[in-house]
Amino acid sequence: MKFGAAITDAEGLRLTRQERDLFRQMNPFGFILFARNVESTDQVRALCDDFREAVGRNCPITIDQEGGRVQRLRAPLAREWQPPMDHVTNAGEQAERAMYLRYRLIADELFSLGIDSNCAPMVDVAQQGTHAFLKNRCYATDPERISGIGRAVAKGHLDGGVLPVLKHIPGHGRATMDSHYDLPLVDLSLDVLESSDFAPFRALNDLPMGMTAHLVYDQIDPQPATISAIMMDLIRDKIGFDGLIMTDDISMKALSGSLMDLSRQSLQAGCDVVLHCNGSFAERAEVMETAGEMSDVAQARAERALAMRKPPQELDIPAAEAELSALMGGQVYER
Repeated sequence: MKFGAAITDAEGLRLTRQERDLFRQMNPFGFILFARNVESTDQVRALCDDFREAVGRNCPITIDQEGGRVQRLRAPLAREWQPPMDHVTNAGEQAERAMYLRYRLIADELFSLGIDSNCAPMVDVAQQGTHAFLKNRCYATDPERISGIGRAVAKGHLDGGVLPVLKHIPGHGRATMDSHYDLPLVDLSLDVLESSDFAPFRALNDLPMGMTAHLVYDQIDPQPATISAIMMDLIRDKIGFDGLIMTDDISMKALSGSLMDLSRQSLQAGCDVVLHCNGSFAERAEVMETAGEMSDVAQARAERALAMRKPPQELDIPAAEAELSALMGGQVYER
């Protein structure tokens, strides 16, 4: 059965009959949760069951649970975390192990609720001018250090039965504007970008899924990367990423045009799946209808990604919390 080439969301805490009917008809590849979809443990589990029942399969359900400012699950449902950059800085030489434990615990929380994907690791390379919306979500300023931490974050997810989504391909760290509202421009040569911003993505090009960056690399192509065939070819060929690529949310203001046009353009450029968030019911239907079914190549990538979902490895939670606390100078990580 072909998957729909879209990932979408729901309006509230449970699916309406109208949403169930739409998802059953359109069969989107997966779903994404936001804070408005979260009330309690039982409710989140029931909503995840709703999604899977609607499409009739064990579809992936993802979320943005980086920790820090971008964290859809909050206490008491989940642990509260420092921003990633602060966590890495405080962990020092033990950052890779500390970040592995952080995301292994996050994966445990997600999996227990029925969520089996997370939009992390985020391996954008922080710069002096990186916009505040992104900067403390980054891990560091050194591409090699970021690559090692990103690998640890990905492993923490996979060991916990959760698929990681590598973002924002091929690198968002040069953005001096918030792409939720504006289109960032990067005016640097391909040589400079390959040795810096693109490097962590190349190091992690074996991960199952990735998410695009809504920004323009002016010396490569004047089109935003999400709708640029040139940039998508670069991601596939020079960076070597052959996992499933989803767009960042196509309703973000960095992109201009109708949702139908943007859905069509992103898939024609080479994205596999359109991610659409925070729209109306009519907009969700419009995006899914425009996206249609996955191409054969995208379907193969989707099936490879889903095959990487494994049952969680056994986790001694008190021991993991105690080890992480020791690495972080005694900070307590209980819910």
